[in-house]
Amino acid sequence: MKTPGITGDLLSRLAQHRALGTAPASEHAWLAANGVLESFEPGEVITAKGQPAPNLLVVFAGHLVIRLDRGAGAHKIFEWQAGDAGGVMPYSRGASPPNDIVAEEPTELLAISKDLFPEMIQKCPTITATLVHTMVDRARQFTSSELRDEKLISLGKISAGVAHELNNPASAVMRSAKLLTGAIDSAEHAARQLAGAGLSDSQFNVIEQTRSSCDVANYANQLSAVARSDREEAIGDWLVDHAADEEFALPLADTRVTIDGLDQLAAGLDEAALNAALHWITACCTVRALSSEIEAGATRIHHLVSAVKGFSYMDHAPTPEPVDIRRGIADTITLLGGKTRDKSARVALDFAHDLPLAHAVGAELNQVWMNLIDNALDAIPAGGHISVTGTRELDALVVRITDDGPGISPDIQSKIFDPFFTTKGVGAGTGMGLDIVRRLLRRHEGDIDVESRPGRTEFQVRLPVER
Repeated sequence: MKTPGITGDLLSRLAQHRALGTAPASEHAWLAANGVLESFEPGEVITAKGQPAPNLLVVFAGHLVIRLDRGAGAHKIFEWQAGDAGGVMPYSRGASPPNDIVAEEPTELLAISKDLFPEMIQKCPTITATLVHTMVDRARQFTSSELRDEKLISLGKISAGVAHELNNPASAVMRSAKLLTGAIDSAEHAARQLAGAGLSDSQFNVIEQTRSSCDVANYANQLSAVARSDREEAIGDWLVDHAADEEFALPLADTRVTIDGLDQLAAGLDEAALNAALHWITACCTVRALSSEIEAGATRIHHLVSAVKGFSYMDHAPTPEPVDIRRGIADTITLLGGKTRDKSARVALDFAHDLPLAHAVGAELNQVWMNLIDNALDAIPAGGHISVTGTRELDALVVRITDDGPGISPDIQSKIFDPFFTTKGVGAGTGMGLDIVRRLLRRHEGDIDVESRPGRTEFQVRLPVER
């Protein structure tokens, strides 16, 4: 509902307005004479998504909100309450809102058409200055909020990826640790049996030579399933022929022991001693295999934790410093390892040997690599390829991230860096990733470009080198 005209009540309300109340009375009179008093019921749309904002809005009462779903449910990104000024501002680009501006309470406001801004700037300099400061403050607040939200979203991706990556080695460590106690007990029992067999030094030497066959870690993993099955069957047959326990066939098949080696072992031992020797050998090999699995799992966990620490720069102050982008990109790829394997993707790194350091905030630069490489993984098909190269060009460090996905349509290439623009489904993308990448790079006096055609998309990041 619109109520044109100037009234004493309107002038009084303008004089009490939190944002504009300190302006001269003559400027209040201009607003009252040229504005339209409007009221809205809860749920009414003031400006629709995608439509240019037509008016400056001086809010007297109520609550206006823009809500947006960035992947975790719709939440508030802008709001105006009594005493605020919103809508389009003088000297602003007049961009369209990212979603509908909706009244959430009964709302009353004064709308001033942007067509009147040239006259308003001349007639209302105090109000114009106040509105420009308001616009700058809101832009700063919005930028800070978007960076924080995007960091939280990236943190969620990293957390999910790291949890997935940690699960396998952690499970392997737990499983092997539980089995290790029983394997050690078995080895101790076998050692007592062997010690009671009254063997000579030369016999012990032959047993030790056979035992050394389990020093080659993961030998069985080097064989095909058929070859391993055949090997286990051959060793099982040998054990039956020598009246030894068949349960030794499986652990012996995992070692590099040969039938000739077993024949040499059996040649110098009687039946009881042979069984005791085989028990000790297999128990020792099992202990070594389990400890090797624990070491491999712990090493993988250590590398993942180091990648998280390196990616986040958790022990660094958030100030520019010399940064090796090679480590940051490597840490990023480590954290995206689960997604890379899920897509059977190949990621190739190629950095110049004399690549200089960048002058940057490392954690923010890693945010750039995370967004670009994660987007590339989304774009490529299963089995696709991504290449990351780094070179120096004059005083700039240039990183190129290239994928063999379907490419970016020419009609949207100019929009991909716009806030809230996304080609992903609802909840799958925020539309803020590339906008924040560009903002972060500009904070570092860098820039980003894109070249795309079907089958090849390349993002080029340029950064000043550390001087």
